[in-house]
Amino acid sequence: MLLRTAVIGVGHLGRQHARIHSNLAAEDLVEFVSVCDIDEQTASNVASERKVRATSDWRQLIGQVDAVSLAVPTESHREIACGLLAAGIHVLVEKPIARTLAEADDMIAAAEKSGALLQVGHLERFNPALVALRPFVRNPVYFEIHRVGEFTARSLDIDVVLDLMIHDLDIVQWLVGEEVEVTDLHAVGIPILTDRVDAANARLEFSSGAVANITASRVGTEKIRKMRFFQPHDYVALDYATKRASISSLAPPTATGSWPGVQVKNLDIVDMEPLRAEIQAFIEAARDGRPSPVSGMEGRNALALALRALEQIEEHATKVQVESVGNSFRN
Repeated sequence: MLLRTAVIGVGHLGRQHARIHSNLAAEDLVEFVSVCDIDEQTASNVASERKVRATSDWRQLIGQVDAVSLAVPTESHREIACGLLAAGIHVLVEKPIARTLAEADDMIAAAEKSGALLQVGHLERFNPALVALRPFVRNPVYFEIHRVGEFTARSLDIDVVLDLMIHDLDIVQWLVGEEVEVTDLHAVGIPILTDRVDAANARLEFSSGAVANITASRVGTEKIRKMRFFQPHDYVALDYATKRASISSLAPPTATGSWPGVQVKNLDIVDMEPLRAEIQAFIEAARDGRPSPVSGMEGRNALALALRALEQIEEHATKVQVESVGNSFRN
């Protein structure tokens, strides 16, 4: 039987989830049942476009669906996810998993108790460039990462650390190893166009000796999504935006013993829209009883690093007397 699915929260990102659920239904991979939004008109408009039912109350989905995409504001993640998971409904929740670690723990516990699948929407793990690169990653030692976006009116309820940087905090932890401890973290950040942190830099040090330097901004003049890192004998470059990845390494020594030079390997990419890949992986794991592609605990780990970074930013803001940054931490 096909899983019956729904999308809860059909704002900017939720509409994209609805589009993909609709496409999957057209391919007979799911039965797309409903969209839900507290704005009845929004729910009605998207439901009409996708030819599904509309509701403004997520509770009405219980008993009607088997799996949902949850794309509501972060402040509502815990309440809705726990209610659905307790009812045995599989949940793909957008990042960050929750506002606090305690809320994340409640969601993880609800999934464990019911046996329903909880997946966190760390989208970049499904970028084709990273999918192609992942098998070649071995003991990375230094990362330099830049994630810059142009200013928009979306996601202003959270700081840039939870909005953008959390992607890279997750990826770095994933590539270094979920079991490898972050022994030190320094971060700075400032508000620019909002009363929340709009630009930030974090430096992480791992027990393995790996170091990551991450910069994130949502007030840039261009879109940059690049990661570079070094591992023994290799320099790796990845561009999330263009979906390209390459590995530069020493070429074999020549017969004359001269400097061998560098050979560059451009990885073969199997192109797929990352959000489509993410949702499809969620559906397949839920259907087949497989582990979550991005578990609640992995989402919690990324949130923990993001919150550590925000604490450091607040401490630094106090030193340099950036008064408005304090507004970011009074929720």
